Amino acid sequence: MLGSMMQQPLLVSSLLKHAERHHGSQEIVSRRVEGDIHRTTYRELAERARRMANAVAALGLVRGQRAATLAWNGYRHMELYYAVSGSGAVLHTLNPRLHPDQVVWIADHAEDQILFFDLTFLPLIEVIAPRVTTIKAFVAMTDRAHMPASSTVANLLCYEDLLEAASPDFTWPEFDENTASSLCYTSGTTGNPKGALYSHRSTVLHTYAAALPDAMDCSARDTILPVVPMFHVNAWGLPYVACMVGAKLVFPGPFLDGKHLHELFETEGVTLSAGVPTVWQGLLAHVEANNLTFSTMRRTVIGGAACPPAMMRTFQERYDVNVLHAWGMTEISPLGTACALKPRQLALPAQERLAIQAKQGRAVFGVDMKIVDEEGQALPHDGKASGELLVRGPWIIRDYFRGEGGDPLVQQDGVGWFPTGDVATIDADGFMQITDRSKDVIKSGGEWISSIELENIAMAHPGVAMAACIAAQHPKWDERPLLVVVKKPDAPLTRDELIAFYEGRIAKWWTPDDVVFVDAIPLGATGKVQKNKLREQFGDLLVAVAG
Repeated sequence: MLGSMMQQPLLVSSLLKHAERHHGSQEIVSRRVEGDIHRTTYRELAERARRMANAVAALGLVRGQRAATLAWNGYRHMELYYAVSGSGAVLHTLNPRLHPDQVVWIADHAEDQILFFDLTFLPLIEVIAPRVTTIKAFVAMTDRAHMPASSTVANLLCYEDLLEAASPDFTWPEFDENTASSLCYTSGTTGNPKGALYSHRSTVLHTYAAALPDAMDCSARDTILPVVPMFHVNAWGLPYVACMVGAKLVFPGPFLDGKHLHELFETEGVTLSAGVPTVWQGLLAHVEANNLTFSTMRRTVIGGAACPPAMMRTFQERYDVNVLHAWGMTEISPLGTACALKPRQLALPAQERLAIQAKQGRAVFGVDMKIVDEEGQALPHDGKASGELLVRGPWIIRDYFRGEGGDPLVQQDGVGWFPTGDVATIDADGFMQITDRSKDVIKSGGEWISSIELENIAMAHPGVAMAACIAAQHPKWDERPLLVVVKKPDAPLTRDELIAFYEGRIAKWWTPDDVVFVDAIPLGATGKVQKNKLREQFGDLLVAVAG
């Protein structure tokens, strides 16, 4: 027997309609590329999104085709989230931190038809415009007064001109909820990037999950500042979550340094922010150097890479900002787990609580996960057994855009699971902890060593600004841990002092064999450490020393 409930497709446009109707006067604040602060509301944003839906249709964009963005976090970018996807086309967020060759390759692979860009990226546009093969129009996301005086880019249009010429009368169409809504390419360190094509259904379900109390815990009482870029897995879903719950949104634009971020937190009353550890390092350094505090921010979501416990301790103990450790991937839309503590864990001593918070957390409803050994056999959830992490669920990738890379799933008991490439443990309470990426794990004399744990210890040293641990080739043990470190300014830190810092904190044989001090550690387009580059540079160091 079928249920007798209404059938209504889960569409991205429904989030905006809800925000307009029930939270129309709620504010959206953006620091623009031009440097000024812009204020709008959900009501105005919804009208402008309808105008832009008409504008992209007039430019010839039809259902299923891709419109790309090269843009920071701001109100115009958010308008495009809804204007493009809501009309049945696909929003493709390009990552401007990629090499121009990769941007060209991705835009061509996606067959993007229109490219919207913030003025910051005009030099990049001038490089790629003559090379891309499918883009028919380039739209500068600015007004007439700020349009570039001259440009070599053909078919260069002005965003505000397009809006002004378009009608606000537009009815969001209804269609199959499994229709594609947005496209995001992985920033893979090997081979060409692959596209994750999200559907309206997967996006709305992910939005529900992300807003839950034990996930990002968002409500209409929040003021949310997403530092995580809107070109990085849809800013972890926050532009959708904010519409669903009616939260005030604050967009930082291109100004992601500690000074500008702290100013926005304070002037706009930000209660929740989200970003990767490398950005928070800059923020904490600024706050510490200037003896500042956080008057309204009480929660930050940290993901994209493991959060060093030392950073977590600083946020919580010194600044009274609770850290929610989260984990996900481009292929998971991205939210997989969030580390919200259970009641009995809240009563634990601070050190024990911190040890749990250092884990990536529990699966949110909709995500199923397990760990398996090298033969694919399921391992116990005892917090000790370590294996490859597999996931499945309604917002987890089934295959890559255009079938690139073949079938990514592994079959277990007749069910497809996505292999994350992460090595993890899961404890009896369901808390998952990433111990390494499978390609980064150190295998010394046949035994595993966690590079993340060694990095976390190094990061707790007061003289260390940043640390990465890699597997270096070794003539006797195959691989040994090598620590690559950026010192804090003027820190009188030596190799022997840092090696000695590990005593009593880990098994003796886990201790790094050597330390290399560098001026900077290479970061990828989403702020992750590029260990492949470090291995290329320093992977033979211990062999040379032994020789």
